[in-house]
Amino acid sequence: MSTQAVEIQVFGRHLKVNCPTGQEDALRAAAADFDQRLKDMSERTKVSNVEQLLIFTGLNICNELHAERLEHNGNAGDLSNKINTLEEKLDKALQNYPKR
Repeated sequence: MSTQAVEIQVFGRHLKVNCPTGQEDALRAAAADFDQRLKDMSERTKVSNVEQLLIFTGLNICNELHAERLEHNGNAGDLSNKINTLEEKLDKALQNYPKR
């Protein structure tokens, strides 16, 4: 897979990051989101230490991701149960349907 260097800006710092070709817009969007989160955290907490801001922001993002994964797994389990119930009902309905 080919990559290309993409310039992004995070918390006032310009960085060049290698990115898979075709994913440049996604990288820029992720960088913009991360940048905004850092700014929000800085304003909300009044923490000026960049390292602490990075750690706190990263932890918040990981917490959100963890919650989303748990919700997704729960939804996937619910969907699987509904599919199984539907299959059982279809099997019963087909058993009662006269064969031609």
